[in-house]
Amino acid sequence: MIPSQFEYVRARSVDEAVAALAEHGEDAKLLAGGHSLLPIMKLRLAVPAVLVDIGGIPGLSYVRVEGGEVAVGAGTRHFELEQHAVAAAEVPILPYVAAQVGDPQVRHRGTLGGTIAHSDPASDLPTALLALGGTVVVQGPEGRRTVPVTEFWLGFFETALQPDEMVVEVRLPRTGASGWGYEKFTRRANDWPIVAAAAVGRPDGSAGGPFGVALANMAGSVVRATATEEALARGASVAEAAALADQGTSPVADMHADQEYRRHLARLLTRRALERASGGAAAA
Repeated sequence: MIPSQFEYVRARSVDEAVAALAEHGEDAKLLAGGHSLLPIMKLRLAVPAVLVDIGGIPGLSYVRVEGGEVAVGAGTRHFELEQHAVAAAEVPILPYVAAQVGDPQVRHRGTLGGTIAHSDPASDLPTALLALGGTVVVQGPEGRRTVPVTEFWLGFFETALQPDEMVVEVRLPRTGASGWGYEKFTRRANDWPIVAAAAVGRPDGSAGGPFGVALANMAGSVVRATATEEALARGASVAEAAALADQGTSPVADMHADQEYRRHLARLLTRRALERASGGAAAA
């Protein structure tokens, strides 16, 4: 199908992009890589009157250490994360998960900021970010503000972003040599996950327990497996904690899986991710 007619604006800076969003309001959409927005425009599920192209804005692609955090620019493409030495040393789950996204074409065009703002519940990288913790930095007409990742994704295609704001950066804790695991179940290698689970060791073992655990495709957005995290904080075994992974979730039934099968996958994949994160062999 062909998208409806729209006006095209090429922003040369973040300020220009934000000004265009402020001028056009909810009639405007940001265009970065386009792999999420353009398909839904072709289906007429999104009919923006204005597309604001932010793909050429300089200075939005970077990965760097700043104190106890790693700052990642919103314009960083998936393949850049996949190959970045700083990311591999400081937040190693991120380049690994970036390499699991789609196919090479998607990874060479898709951006971290785009996948964050899209808020698809089956997204790989937001699942990893939620397990890691940290904050999303957004910019609007009044300047910049930070939103904890635990408060950013509100539902299906819904985020804490205001219509005149854009994602400019993600700030993550440096996990270094802490264990991590990411497991996803798909029909084909480049598909969206039917269910995915991410587990990341917290270097100091504080902030809610020894691991952050998150799930994809188990609710209207990516979600934390809070029952699993709390069980691990109480000293439960990996198997005991993983058996609680689907508690508090609301998976949908579709052509790929019914609700109970998704719950089974959440428990199984969480156990495998935690076993990898804690140094054990993944279950067969």
